[in-house]
Amino acid sequence: MKRSPAQPPRPTQTELDILRVLWQRGPSSVRDVQESLNDSRPTGYTTVLKMLQIMTVKGLAARDDRGRTHVYRAALPQEQTQRQIVTDLLERVFEGSASQLIQQALASSAHRARKWRRSGA
Repeated sequence: MKRSPAQPPRPTQTELDILRVLWQRGPSSVRDVQESLNDSRPTGYTTVLKMLQIMTVKGLAARDDRGRTHVYRAALPQEQTQRQIVTDLLERVFEGSASQLIQQALASSAHRARKWRRSGA
């Protein structure tokens, strides 16, 4: 499936982690994003800043630089980004077959549940 010019590229895992912070918190400073990411793994301020700058160029984030502190927000709502990722997966992996995608998702879910029960969790 070819991407339309207005559609941003598929985000990387790190970009998705940052987008999740922006979706949960709303518009946030680099420091706010960094502190949220640090809850799950140590992340440097300059790393987060660079990622947000790249994401802005890619159209995944938008920056408000009216104040002294730059504030970033997700360029698209979470649902729209999820839909883009699922559509891309559907086309690239399942040749457009939603039923095959659903079958695999259910099979994976059942496998995880069996594995979880065996582990005694």
